[in-house]
Amino acid sequence: MLIVFSGLPGTGKTTVAKTLATHLAATYLRIDSIEQALRSATGGSADIGAGGYFVANQLAADNLGCGRTVVVDCVNPVAESRQAWAQVAARSGVDLLNVEVICSDAQVHRQRVEARSSDIPGLVAPTWASVLAHEYEPWDVPPLTLDTAQLSPEKAVGLVRQAHEQAEQGRRQKVLDDAAR
Repeated sequence: MLIVFSGLPGTGKTTVAKTLATHLAATYLRIDSIEQALRSATGGSADIGAGGYFVANQLAADNLGCGRTVVVDCVNPVAESRQAWAQVAARSGVDLLNVEVICSDAQVHRQRVEARSSDIPGLVAPTWASVLAHEYEPWDVPPLTLDTAQLSPEKAVGLVRQAHEQAEQGRRQKVLDDAAR
C-alpha cells in the first residue's frame, strides 16, 4: 500500500507519518529530505523544481515492487503531484491512501511554524508568511483528513492505521472473491 501524507508545513504531517511508518515497519520517504539532498549535491545553486517528487515517485515504485508498504511525507500541493502518486500506486498494483493533515486552529498552526527548527541539515524552516503564501489546491477526491488541532498524534496515527487495515481487508476479500470465481 502507498500512503501519502499531504498538507502545509507545520500541520504535524511529519510527526504522524514517521510514527505510522514505524508502527507499520514501512519505507518512509520525506520530500524535504530528498529535496535538501538534491540541493546539497548541486551546491545549493540549482533549482530542483519537482525533482524531489520525481525521485520520491521512483523510490516509492521500487519499494512497492519489493512488497513494501510506503509512507510518503510531502506537501503535495497540486493536482499534478497527487496524480503522480496515483499513477505510482496503479502501476505498482497497490492501493493508495491519501491523508491530508491540517491544523484548523490558525494560532496553534502559526505557533508550530514559528517554533520549529529544521531537523534536516541545511534545510531552512519555512516562515509563517511563506506557509500562508504556499500554493495548495483543493482536492478533487476528498482524502482522509486529520485535524491535528483536534487530534493527538497517537489518535491521528490510530485513524490512519484503521483506514490502512480496512483497505488491506478489502484487498484480501477481493483476492478471495476472485479466486472463488
